[in-house]
Amino acid sequence: MEKDKIDHEQPQESAYWLEYAIIGITGILILVYWLGGIKEFAGVNLALLAAVIGGYPIVKEALIAVVTRGDTKVGLLVSIALIASISIGEYLAAAEVAFIMLVGELLEHITLEKSNKSINKLVDLKPLRARVLKNNTEIDVNADQLHIGDIVLVKSGDKIPVDGTVVKGHASVNQATITGESIPVAKVEGDSVLGGSINISGYMEIKATRVGEETALGHIITLVKQAQNSKAPIQRLVDKYATWFIPASLIIATMVFIITRDITRAVTILIVFCPCAMLLSTPTAVMAAIGNAARKGILIKGGEVLERTGKINAIVFDKTGTITRGTPEVKEIVPLAISSREILQYAAIAEKFSEHHLAEAIIKYGKKTELHIPSPDAWQVHAGLGVTAIYQGKKIILGSIEWISGFGIQISEADLRKYNEMAEHGCTTVALVIDNILCGFIGIADLIRENAAASIRDINNLKINKIMMLTGDNTLPAKYVANQVGINEYVAQQLPEGKANTIRQIQDKGFTVAMIGDGVNDAPSLATADVGIAMGISGTDVAVETANIALLSDDLSKIPGIISLSRNTLAVINQNIWFANGINLISIILASSGILGPILAAIVHNLSAIVVILNSSRLIKSKI
Repeated sequence: MEKDKIDHEQPQESAYWLEYAIIGITGILILVYWLGGIKEFAGVNLALLAAVIGGYPIVKEALIAVVTRGDTKVGLLVSIALIASISIGEYLAAAEVAFIMLVGELLEHITLEKSNKSINKLVDLKPLRARVLKNNTEIDVNADQLHIGDIVLVKSGDKIPVDGTVVKGHASVNQATITGESIPVAKVEGDSVLGGSINISGYMEIKATRVGEETALGHIITLVKQAQNSKAPIQRLVDKYATWFIPASLIIATMVFIITRDITRAVTILIVFCPCAMLLSTPTAVMAAIGNAARKGILIKGGEVLERTGKINAIVFDKTGTITRGTPEVKEIVPLAISSREILQYAAIAEKFSEHHLAEAIIKYGKKTELHIPSPDAWQVHAGLGVTAIYQGKKIILGSIEWISGFGIQISEADLRKYNEMAEHGCTTVALVIDNILCGFIGIADLIRENAAASIRDINNLKINKIMMLTGDNTLPAKYVANQVGINEYVAQQLPEGKANTIRQIQDKGFTVAMIGDGVNDAPSLATADVGIAMGISGTDVAVETANIALLSDDLSKIPGIISLSRNTLAVINQNIWFANGINLISIILASSGILGPILAAIVHNLSAIVVILNSSRLIKSKI
């Protein structure tokens, strides 16, 4: 294969050729009528012809909106104004208003398109072609023809077309477009990779685990498209408010005409009353913010989520996998009745089929020490408490000391002191009991994320009133982690439903709560919180469906940025609404007094809409 890079951008043809043509013809006719002194051609008034050609798409679009969507807010007022102008013989005024409205609408489309560029670029991240290994032969296929289990070849410079696992080779991968991580990540056999990432150097063979819309990039694109169509509560309020514009404008225009007998003033009022700028105030800001976040590996599910996030004043963190790295390791084994190796073996047997993160640490350590781990004869996981098992007639209990004490196990003061000492140093300590005899302790520690303390400080600087940590871990290790990162409030030994209840209690006190967790174990809490934020889920189904916001990396420092972006979005929306309403009010007063004419009104109307779009577009560059 001659070409190494198999992705090509498709050129886009201009979508505005018809608009350009109509604007051009209308403008030429106005110039000929106005400056050339030619009023008629073949018995047709050129100003009237210009008004009809320029006004036709405006009136047509307004009628379609009314008939198909019941939308009477935007084009109907201008259409009425154009028809009224023509009916009283003000052909040139009608033509000029139509021309300015068409130019303004075209500028709005172009400006909006530029604002949405950051969102549209996400689609461009999808590789169009892929190399697949079939019967030891490299085949070039369309990326949408890939299936789970395919072995995909990725060479230097290629975009990765699937989510998957590296089965051969190694490479340096730029994941910035997906996770927002600016530093390339080394990938070796066994590592997972995300579709849309770029292989900077090296060669990999990847076994596909997700393809198409199910990849992390696919989830990003789907969620951003859904978010574009969702409305924030403030947008629904604006839409409701705008429905009053039609009757209000007609009443005011009629009253002005009755009082002044000046149809031009009435027509001008209809033009300035059109609420385009106000209707653009929210969706343009929401799209800009969501597009910005998506480029940084943050999925925000719509305007309503942005609005709620901008109002949060309490944040609840899960400990394991959120504040800590989520990869606990065995740090210490304390033998009491049997040897350390026997303690590890019995614990590994009991935990062999458990998916709990502490179980994984024990099994991993057992394999590291080349320990033989047979299967238990029977076993049962007690969620949030521990595990019981039977092996060769021996009854094994593994869990917290508080839980095993419920089985009537004798615990000496010396043993309890040792247990607490391990916990005070940040270890989650589990006790092993065999046939009702306390045999020893295993201390498991999970490293705190390097940027956790700094991120908590940044959140505090945002004037968040309450920051709390919830964990199923014991009190002493929970206290250790909370103290290390600067969290004053924590609740330990919480089962999943207990975490959700704690969040409800905080909400009952009037707080708007954000919950930050791993998106799977914390699903009830994420669903209960006003805003659920799932970290480092790489597009997994459960996390994306449960959380309101999903981070494709484990970077806690993005949390303050999300809050700031949401607050900035609310501020921009309010600026837009106040500006749009202010311009409308001033224009109505000037139009009623005869100072503002139809042509200048059309210019002001379109400029105000463009100002709103440009103000919203600032959110595209907002720092996260």
